[in-house]
Amino acid sequence: MTKALFREDAYLRDATGVVRAHTQEGGIVLDRTVFFPRGGGQPGDSGRLDWHGRSLSIATAVQGERDAVILVPAEPLPLPAPGTVVSQRLDWERRHRHMRVHSALHLLSVVVPLPVTGGNISAGHGRLDFATPDLPDSREAIEEMLNGFVERDLAISADWVEEAVLDANPALVRTMTVQPPRGQGAVRLVRIGTGEEQIDLQPCGGTHVARTGEIGRIRIGKIENKGRQNRRVNIQLD
Repeated sequence: MTKALFREDAYLRDATGVVRAHTQEGGIVLDRTVFFPRGGGQPGDSGRLDWHGRSLSIATAVQGERDAVILVPAEPLPLPAPGTVVSQRLDWERRHRHMRVHSALHLLSVVVPLPVTGGNISAGHGRLDFATPDLPDSREAIEEMLNGFVERDLAISADWVEEAVLDANPALVRTMTVQPPRGQGAVRLVRIGTGEEQIDLQPCGGTHVARTGEIGRIRIGKIENKGRQNRRVNIQLD
């Protein structure tokens, strides 16, 4: 098991860690990490490890068995031995853009309150696919509502709740193709807004910015037809 420091603090850019194991494919497993592993449409983090005067670039991170996070080297270079203390450093600019896009997509799921059939995040743009033959609003109307939420600078926070809370409120799950991880007794909920200003609450294991104002201006890109019952909405950040 790898302790997921990114879930405690999405703004943590570096930390130390101890090498626990190597995978057969040449990946590295640490006892704790700031690297987010690919999942839920969000890419795995990149960055580097430093130890004893050596350095290794990390291309991405992926989820392994038993909650292990596997760091994938960018090159086939010698790995730090198990037991070695390493310094982890994220490619912060890339991660922060993922956070902004991910939070923007949560806002999009509020503005377009339809079941989500898929999504993807990259550094600067993203998309959601909706189960519908037609979107109810124009591109301009969707963009205006999104940027209205950005201008309100709403707080974004996360809480852990018992799985029973999700069982009692199945409508919290917006995605049809990806279900929140089960089996640990708790589910992470991401909340946008507080009190009477709350606009969204849904399960999510990804990283987010602290306030909607940090997202910046959102622009609607193509709205694509992906089948009789599927529409894809693309967004871009300035």
